[in-house]
Amino acid sequence: MKTKPDTSSPPSRILVVEDDRSLREGVAMNLRLQGYEVVTAADGDEGMQQAFNSQPDLIVLDIMMPGWSGLDILEELRRRGEEVPVLMLSARNKTPDKVTGLNLGADDYLAKPFDLPELIARIEAMLRRRRSEAERDPPLRFGNVVIDRAARRVQVGHKTVKLSAREFDLLCLLAASPGQVFTRELILEKVWGWDYEGTARTVDNFVASLRKKLGALRRPCRQIQTVPRVGYKLEP
Repeated sequence: MKTKPDTSSPPSRILVVEDDRSLREGVAMNLRLQGYEVVTAADGDEGMQQAFNSQPDLIVLDIMMPGWSGLDILEELRRRGEEVPVLMLSARNKTPDKVTGLNLGADDYLAKPFDLPELIARIEAMLRRRRSEAERDPPLRFGNVVIDRAARRVQVGHKTVKLSAREFDLLCLLAASPGQVFTRELILEKVWGWDYEGTARTVDNFVASLRKKLGALRRPCRQIQTVPRVGYKLEP
């Protein structure tokens, strides 16, 4: 019996990064039959690009590939603060790869060759955990903006907006306390960390970028307001 994802919400988007064409296409086809939206990449370079551009809800990531390896991609994702669940694929008897992947932040590991039902079951289990996290950490909303903190996804109306990890964290900080004024120094501490050596100008640049990305009809978002000589606040 097929176990299809919840159809009351948009289908989860899964990125499959695998250089073996027959395996990549077989996995993608079976995931689509389960009702998922699937994006594929045929090598590490394309996988790196899609990992950041396609905003997947989960990544199935082969370790050994031309270009960027799966471990390289995983390390870069976590370095940039991306928390998307990652299921690593590798040949059998590659315990060092498994240990390295898990230490870098992989969420699960499956050795090749594998049964497709097991792969699908693991993917669904990972997505269930993510949905459970989302229920404990409900979306933030202001105006026509919805911030899904568990999935680290932002929508303006029906359009998904791509934010960097720092932009996302900054937006969450402001949106979680609407009306509260945050000094630039406090924003730097909360978003970048107390030991960050940037300046207040860093905050100004990120706020300007956020306003532009969230704005409608190319007008900057006006709900993120400047408090002169102090910092910023978000108007509910």
